[in-house]
Amino acid sequence: MAKKDKEQQRPQPPQVTNKKAFHDYELVEKVQAGVSLLGTEVKSLRNRGGDLEGAFARIIGDECWLIGAKIAPYAFGTGHNHEPDRKRKLLLHRAQIHKIVGKLQQRGFTLVPLRIYFNERGLAKVELALATGKRQYDKRAKLQKEQQRKDTDRAMKKYRK
Repeated sequence: MAKKDKEQQRPQPPQVTNKKAFHDYELVEKVQAGVSLLGTEVKSLRNRGGDLEGAFARIIGDECWLIGAKIAPYAFGTGHNHEPDRKRKLLLHRAQIHKIVGKLQQRGFTLVPLRIYFNERGLAKVELALATGKRQYDKRAKLQKEQQRKDTDRAMKKYRK
């Protein structure tokens, strides 16, 4: 019983999200991938030192790469600190890569990172999504619908008591 109490008290591990991706893309399918990181990159990510703004994933050869993700240099790192903008290899099974390649060859699909997080074992993972770009009017319609929902919730709040 004591073990379950400790698990519930454990703080949520830090994660880096790409909020712009949820706004700019319509997500079709999500895939979880491991990511090959250096020690200082892991420490920096645990301190929430990452940014996925403008990041994307590419399949080069038979390997998947995360490009454009910025992980800040570790503050206590020595001269062996990592380069913030380097390409990082994503760890996927070969069958997953072939499945993604088949979808990417279709018109309009792109591979977008949604978040970097640590799983329960403490391993860094990247959540990727096969996505299509949204049109400007789709974005406006979504924002308008969300605003209407908030307005009705605000108006109904006094009647819920």
